[in-house]
Amino acid sequence: MIKNILNWLLIPKNLLKLFGVGLLSIILFFTAVRLGIFGALPDYRDLENPDANLASEIYSADSVLIGKYYSSNRVNISFDELSPWLEKALVATEDKRFYDHAGIDVLRTVKAVITLGANGGGSTITQQLAKNMFNDPAKNIVQRMIQKAKEYVIAPMLERRYTKQEIIAMYFNTVDFLNNADGIKSAARIYFNKLPKDLNLEESAMFVGMLQNPALYNPKRHEERTRTRRATVLSLMAEQGVITQAQFEATKDKPIVLNFHPESPNDGLAPYFRASLAEYLKKWCKDNKKPDGTNWNIYTDGLKIFTTLDTRYQKYAEIAAINNVKRFGVGNYKTIWESERGKKTLLKAIKQTERYPLLKKDGKSDEEIYAYFKSEKRKMTVFSYSRGKRDTLISLLDSIIYYKNHMQTAFMAVEPFTGYVKAWVGGSNFEYFKYDHCSPELRRQVGSTFKPIQYALAVDNGWSPCMQIPCGPITITYHGTVWRPKGTPGGSGPMKYCLAKSINGAAAYMMKNFGPEALVDLAYKMGITTKLPVVPSICLGSADLSLYEMLAVYSTFPNAGISTKPQFLLRIEDKDGNVIQSFQTEMHEVFNDNTAYKMCQIMKGPVSAGGTAASLNGYGIGAKDMAGKTGTTNGNTDAWFIGYTPQLLAGVWCGYDDPMLKAGQGNHTAAPAWGKFMSMVYNDPKLGLDKNATFFTPSDASLIKNICSEGEEYLISDGAVGSFNDVDEVMDSEFNIK
Repeated sequence: MIKNILNWLLIPKNLLKLFGVGLLSIILFFTAVRLGIFGALPDYRDLENPDANLASEIYSADSVLIGKYYSSNRVNISFDELSPWLEKALVATEDKRFYDHAGIDVLRTVKAVITLGANGGGSTITQQLAKNMFNDPAKNIVQRMIQKAKEYVIAPMLERRYTKQEIIAMYFNTVDFLNNADGIKSAARIYFNKLPKDLNLEESAMFVGMLQNPALYNPKRHEERTRTRRATVLSLMAEQGVITQAQFEATKDKPIVLNFHPESPNDGLAPYFRASLAEYLKKWCKDNKKPDGTNWNIYTDGLKIFTTLDTRYQKYAEIAAINNVKRFGVGNYKTIWESERGKKTLLKAIKQTERYPLLKKDGKSDEEIYAYFKSEKRKMTVFSYSRGKRDTLISLLDSIIYYKNHMQTAFMAVEPFTGYVKAWVGGSNFEYFKYDHCSPELRRQVGSTFKPIQYALAVDNGWSPCMQIPCGPITITYHGTVWRPKGTPGGSGPMKYCLAKSINGAAAYMMKNFGPEALVDLAYKMGITTKLPVVPSICLGSADLSLYEMLAVYSTFPNAGISTKPQFLLRIEDKDGNVIQSFQTEMHEVFNDNTAYKMCQIMKGPVSAGGTAASLNGYGIGAKDMAGKTGTTNGNTDAWFIGYTPQLLAGVWCGYDDPMLKAGQGNHTAAPAWGKFMSMVYNDPKLGLDKNATFFTPSDASLIKNICSEGEEYLISDGAVGSFNDVDEVMDSEFNIK
């Protein structure tokens, strides 16, 4: 049989036929590949515009990249944005005849076939780029052969459509360097905190060395091995005259010095803001379409998102807010959790764990599951204010209690005239406490921070800031229900004094004169979007509202009667820099500037000597004009402070996620974060805040000299208390009206 075959091959005509059949087979095979018979080639649009799966970038108002959204953390850059060393190292190492071929190096391919790849493969840089365009790697030798054939088809197509420089840039853009470093721009930032154009010789050589096997030559895990591979790259560059022998000797043994900056949702500035922004943008994408009719995608379309956030303000806000809750450490509330109510709360939390349905499937009762969580101890890494993380042995139940016992916070700073959000801190640690307490969806009882709305209603209806207000016990009957608020010391005092001391009886007296309907109506006009209960106790802040809403309300005062909704977006651009949408702040006039000016003067009281937030004067802020209001809710579960200067408005909430736990009073718990933040921003000359700035000039210039009506004196009448804590006890006498 074999002899017959050999004899047949010896006939020239037969040998020629075999060669022809083989050649025809190869042609037909590559034609089939080109036609997609063995699977579609990468989308033609990817060849023309290879920008699929681009990360979207988030920029601050001060032009800092603060985060990305991505399925692949890749941001394309041009050849001009690459370090020259990257190009030189790549060509010297991977394809020294790159500038001489048209996508396929025939000599290198033949050599690779003859040696079976012993001296390296035959793929050019262009072919490697083609390979990178396949989403799924080959799973077996047959798939790899077909994929290889596709590379041979695609490579010349790429060479026809792009310059050599563009191909090199695209190649670096498509490489995965691990640690979420997709593409050279991400890699340069993550490993060295640099732009690609700023990479030096040895850094560039390291990245090119990693191309052979990023896992094997990972400088974070295999520094010695990576350094050896880098030396190989440098040696090839020296052999080809790209660098001198002296340069090679000077760099080959240098240690790899990383400046590692991992990119993950937990890292970097404003993680709570970025997470909430992502949810907003997902909704935006559903309502907005690309020119081709499909919806935008924040994870793949390479959008550029420009926000109002300022990194300088954000840094100070995170320091102030997080250090503030650190003061309280881990709360000791053992007796609360051992109560019947506490056990019910913990069981509810247990039911939300992944372990609960598994135990339930095994036929265990809730009581048995509770006992299991209480007794089962495990090694865990838990959050720690002092060390960041710590290892411990703890029961599953105690771990739930441990995290519940951490005080949380919300802090936002807003420019009152523009509504631009300058800082956003949604919690104490994003890695361990994901819920964003700055979210407009989070509502907590606001307490006395609501009172300025009641005072504004009175002032806008002609009441003078120095008008004497009864502070004593008061009874209000509404729809047949009787309400007697606590916190009514007796006597009377000027309106300014009553707010400074946060006297409940004074606010209730105003409520009795104007009614809850008028107050609720004004609250809506000032920026409240949550449906409010139309009951008298609303004047003391019995409603659950968001910090977001309350800042819109408070913007009305320094903004001359114009309510300004907090705005966190400036514009969104596509990957090419075309503006898709610009965003405008929502604002509307609520009352005239005279009313607003009077309110600014009244609201100076709480932050002045004798006010509920007088301690703020000890923070060295230095602003000539400051105003604000503390808030403390039923059982001290929520602590608030919202205050402003002529140039900046900021609000703080502190409390526990479970309202069973006590946060303390607004002046002691929340106000210190505001004071620390304002001190830092006002004493940073780079921010340009004016300590001598004053509240705006009202239309009635006479108000500047005297905001009180003729004959009124800023005095406290007989019987008024000299000191009063800002605590609102409204729950026990709450209205229950449908």
